[in-house]
Amino acid sequence: MRKVLISTTSFAKEDGRPFEMLRDAGLDIHVNQYGRKLTEAEALGLLFDMDYLIAGTEPLTRNVLESAGKLKIISRCGVGMDNVDLKAASQLGIKVFNTPYGPTQSVAELTVGLMLDLLRRITAMDRDVRKCVWKKRMGNLLRGKRIGIVGFGRIGQKVAEMLAPFGVELAYCDICACDCSLPASSMALDGLLAWADIVTLHCSASQPGSHLIGIEQLSKMKKGSWLVNASRGGLVDEQALYNALKEGHLAGAALDVFEKEPYNGPLAELDNVILTPHVGSYAMEGRIEMEIKAVENLLAGIRES
Repeated sequence: MRKVLISTTSFAKEDGRPFEMLRDAGLDIHVNQYGRKLTEAEALGLLFDMDYLIAGTEPLTRNVLESAGKLKIISRCGVGMDNVDLKAASQLGIKVFNTPYGPTQSVAELTVGLMLDLLRRITAMDRDVRKCVWKKRMGNLLRGKRIGIVGFGRIGQKVAEMLAPFGVELAYCDICACDCSLPASSMALDGLLAWADIVTLHCSASQPGSHLIGIEQLSKMKKGSWLVNASRGGLVDEQALYNALKEGHLAGAALDVFEKEPYNGPLAELDNVILTPHVGSYAMEGRIEMEIKAVENLLAGIRES
């Protein structure tokens, strides 16, 4: 019987149809027993005799793919493909699919929610009240703010679309020019960082060991500005961000993704930071849609083989 590994830890927990579709196709289903993102070594151990993979964000390196000698199809449950060595997959004859539309609304809504939370200091006051501290913290309006969007693909554009009615100014930085009708101007990264009151990241991961937003980039951001990352862990130098927040250069930050997950680092010590456990796509409706599409992609790939 052909085997499929599902590496995402929350797969089909809200709706059993994806599992039913796989069983109806006669597949032997295996799941990630670690309950978190797989390491490269763990992926090696689980994939060696699998025919198919419904993938999360685990590192699917050349080493992993070459060791998975039977693997024929990777169906990514999500948008980003930076965790997959696409060149190696192509050379090895492994088909790769993703679900580019499924998480768009979910991630965009989380991003806007994090911005509002940061500006009105909702999470900080919630923590106070739970400690029996009745302290009214002054916040800020979103209206009139300059929003810099780094990465202007589907999710970045959806964020801009949702923010426009708030009466903000929008600009973006992307390697490709946008031919959409959104009221956003294109800027180089350094100019955008200096211009924006809020910077939000929606781009692919940096190369290992490098950061898109490091000490130099953080220093170019406005004093008192905010940073949101609901995109990829590793884009931001977390120690440099901690220092910028601790020293008061940035007013606040919200992170849904981290270099190492689960996160257990110094940012948790600060009350001007919102930390969430990589839940950008974890809106029930969007998650179900994305999981069903990942299975449909896999089954379509099998039929075409």
